Amino acid sequence: MARASLREQIVDAAYEQFHQHGYHGCGVKLITDSAGVPKGSFYNHFESKEALALVVMERYGDTRRVPDLVNRDAAEPLARLRAHFEFLASDIEKHGYRRGCVFGNFANEAADHSPVIRAGLVAAFDSWSEAVVSAIREAQADGSITSTQDPEVLGRFLVNAWEGAIVGERAAKDGSSFAAFFAVAFDTLLR
Repeated sequence: MARASLREQIVDAAYEQFHQHGYHGCGVKLITDSAGVPKGSFYNHFESKEALALVVMERYGDTRRVPDLVNRDAAEPLARLRAHFEFLASDIEKHGYRRGCVFGNFANEAADHSPVIRAGLVAAFDSWSEAVVSAIREAQADGSITSTQDPEVLGRFLVNAWEGAIVGERAAKDGSSFAAFFAVAFDTLLR
């Protein structure tokens, strides 16, 4: 039976490599070399690069602090929503705007060619959007968001607008796209 630690080494390496180079930019050999394991070890734990990509997407989702959006014991809902996107921005800025979002990167690279990855992305974006919608509903209920727009539409729009802002930052690398996102989202849309 294969050792679990090798699986984790592979997942850790794939997380970094997929995030840095994208889905198509790294093969199994790059991942196993980065993990310091023999290439054959990959196939002891994963039947394909797609299967590994799903694990990486799940791990990436776990690092995005999505549960904080629905934690009613924390700050006010609008503050939680802003803090969520500020955290995401700071993570991307910390890496020099080079890494972007794993979900967005995979959507651009692999969703058209891999039904498995597309299904994983749909689930990831739906889960994220639902958390954003929950915070918006709560903020509408407490009056901190006076907009009567459908929270489902607002939530999906914010997630999609955020992904667009990431693309802008990967090109400009100057914070301007994130600044525009925050200005429109929080100073206009979510008033």
